[in-house]
Amino acid sequence: MGILEAAKLVAIVCTRDRARAAKFYRDRLGLRMKLEDDYAVVFDVSGIDLRVSTVPDFTPHEHTVLGFSVPDVTAAVKALREKGVTFNTYKGFNQDELGIWSLPDSLLRVAWFNDPDGNVLSVTNS
Repeated sequence: MGILEAAKLVAIVCTRDRARAAKFYRDRLGLRMKLEDDYAVVFDVSGIDLRVSTVPDFTPHEHTVLGFSVPDVTAAVKALREKGVTFNTYKGFNQDELGIWSLPDSLLRVAWFNDPDGNVLSVTNS
């Protein structure tokens, strides 16, 4: 068995403004907040902790840092749009009117959006 094979994964996303991020992840994405301390706010995502950690000089990456696997991408995108989430469109990607990209010759579907700090998040079919 590998050293970390039985470990429980903790996902970490950085934020410059913990209160603003907490509101987004709780109110827009609908995640359940487990706890908040002076350094982070922690959400439960299907039994996995998502720790949104305060990093004052944080600069977001341009690539996806966190993805949510959902049974129905279209339904998830529509529900998130109703909560005020804006989806990204990328030049050269064949995205539909909702911003969903379908991989050619595959069942894979992905839609990307940003949190308030510019972290790129995604929803994809499971």
